[in-house]
Amino acid sequence: MARKMFKMRNTMRRRRALAAGLEAGAEALLVTHPADVRWLSGFTGSSGAVAMAKGKAALLTDGRYTSQAKAEVGGLRVVICKGSPGAFAAEWLAKQGVRRCGFDASVTSVAMLEGWKKALPGKLRRGFFVATSGLVARLREVKDADEIAAMRAAAAMGCALFDGALTMMEPGVPESNVAAGLEFAARMAGAEGMSFETIVASGPRSALPHGRATNAKLPRRGFVTLDFGVVLAGYCSDMTRTIHLGRPNQRKWDVYHSVLEAQQAGVAAVKPGVTCGEVDEAARSVLRKAKLEKWFLHSTGHGVGLEIHEGPRVAAKQVQKLSAGMVITIEPGVYLPGEFGVRIEDTVVVTDSGCEVLTAASPKVWIEL
Repeated sequence: MARKMFKMRNTMRRRRALAAGLEAGAEALLVTHPADVRWLSGFTGSSGAVAMAKGKAALLTDGRYTSQAKAEVGGLRVVICKGSPGAFAAEWLAKQGVRRCGFDASVTSVAMLEGWKKALPGKLRRGFFVATSGLVARLREVKDADEIAAMRAAAAMGCALFDGALTMMEPGVPESNVAAGLEFAARMAGAEGMSFETIVASGPRSALPHGRATNAKLPRRGFVTLDFGVVLAGYCSDMTRTIHLGRPNQRKWDVYHSVLEAQQAGVAAVKPGVTCGEVDEAARSVLRKAKLEKWFLHSTGHGVGLEIHEGPRVAAKQVQKLSAGMVITIEPGVYLPGEFGVRIEDTVVVTDSGCEVLTAASPKVWIEL
């Protein structure tokens, strides 16, 4: 009961912060993106909407989730509806006297919006919905202590799983076996699932930034990149480590340590007030000096939370400033087509004076098996 009351106070505080930030002249808000709905209400079902208007708020869902919604949601009315929760929410808002309602255009399809309009009285359909963008997502970027604790636990589990995965990495073992073993161990350890499809990319396939595990066999000599995450209490972890099977040549050694230096420089640059572009440049400049920048094919990092990819975006020329409580990845990589690739990734939380590396328990020093 105490835990539910604590969660209820958290979600109430979040809804108040959201209500204070309504834009574009909207007097109400309709939220349907699952991660946003969970953040605002505590509801974890796949079909739900949060409607906020005139100091009132409701969680709308269908009959499949009657018991679940009552168990998970506190501090706002639960409405069980037939059909689309979004459409029913639009009708509910109209009955509250709302005439202009905001919605997040970045996560709402044209078909969804048209369905909501059809639920309204004809005289309200034109001009009722006002497009906004990322109102809830921006608030979600800064995590509270409870969220950070969940992410710290997820990261700790990931580090322990990586140690176990190392015991499976032998020449001739299929990449898919490593991924399956890791995912099974994650479930046995209590993970709700994986943050994304596990990446195990070995030999020349390590040059694929998103090289999902295949039946390709681990090489006698070559890199293996392992990128994965787990979900605990709804929150994701994310980490990447690259190890080498057999003895490397000098070029592989040099590239690995250039990426490691770049990754450490990126982590060292993280602190409140620094722009995301400055963090990206701290990592990128190291690879530029090593004449490897042209093979760094993606941004330096991204936000993590209820979703594996959320704001802020840690990339070149991004002017958004970091704030304490943001959780981001630092993951530079170098990918040489047809040869090999190296990526090293940590998840860090921005603190008042710098950052805490949540994945620090898994060392980044050269690992040779």
